[in-house]
Amino acid sequence: MDVELRQLRCLVAIVDAGTFTDAAIDLGVSQAAVSRTLASLEASLGVRLLRRTSREVAPTAVGAQVVRRARRLLAEAEDLVREATTGHTRLRLGYAWSAVGRHTATFQRRWADLHPDVELRLVRTNSATGGLAEGACDLAVVRTPVDERRFASAVVGLERRFCAMAADDPWARRRFVRLGDISERTLLIDRRSGTTTTDLWPPESRPEVEHIQEIDDWLTLIEAGRGIGITTESTVHQYPRKGVVFRPLRDVDPVPVRVIWWREDHHPATPDVVTLLTDLYRS
Repeated sequence: MDVELRQLRCLVAIVDAGTFTDAAIDLGVSQAAVSRTLASLEASLGVRLLRRTSREVAPTAVGAQVVRRARRLLAEAEDLVREATTGHTRLRLGYAWSAVGRHTATFQRRWADLHPDVELRLVRTNSATGGLAEGACDLAVVRTPVDERRFASAVVGLERRFCAMAADDPWARRRFVRLGDISERTLLIDRRSGTTTTDLWPPESRPEVEHIQEIDDWLTLIEAGRGIGITTESTVHQYPRKGVVFRPLRDVDPVPVRVIWWREDHHPATPDVVTLLTDLYRS
């Protein structure tokens, strides 16, 4: 079966115009071409799509279903073309939890000033690649290791780790938390995109773990006293919540912040993103 977009476009034009003659005018072709295109579509599908009388043209029951699907397919095809042709004038930057923390607003403002011809969109997708592998973005900000065979990357900064706890937790009175202290607590971890794993502790002193799905669940459970969490300082700035407090975590290395992109297909604005974010983190 070989159905072409031009055939579907012809079918929709006939139904919308009401006659073969008017459809031919709308499509800028001859009436004979319209008739041939419709006939080839009906032959490919093996069904009659239109009922023609001396006074009107109307879709058959099957034809009405095909017209509905054809409209959706044509709209998706138009979106595909628009996406491909405007790819260099729009930049989608993905992230899983907290974009670039306290730099997020400044980054967006400076980007608009420096690159007014490239629209910047931030896209939140809770995946290990910040939506890059899923096709949701052109670049992504991640804080976890990536598959270097598929993705290229650049470290733009480092972020300290913080311990998150309920505001009424006894630890909330502390100035900081040590990594070893957490062994006695229940730790809430996002396995898909979180920066925390039990590898931070020796096997004999790892904390009890409860897995969550994304940051809203994480914050809600912490606020309720169900457990504590470890996160980077970007979360502290991006998601302040009255019932949750954050304390610096000692005895642990900072987390690299990376911008990643497809190794074989990068957006033209990639170097500009890396440069601007690097400058912001240095400041």
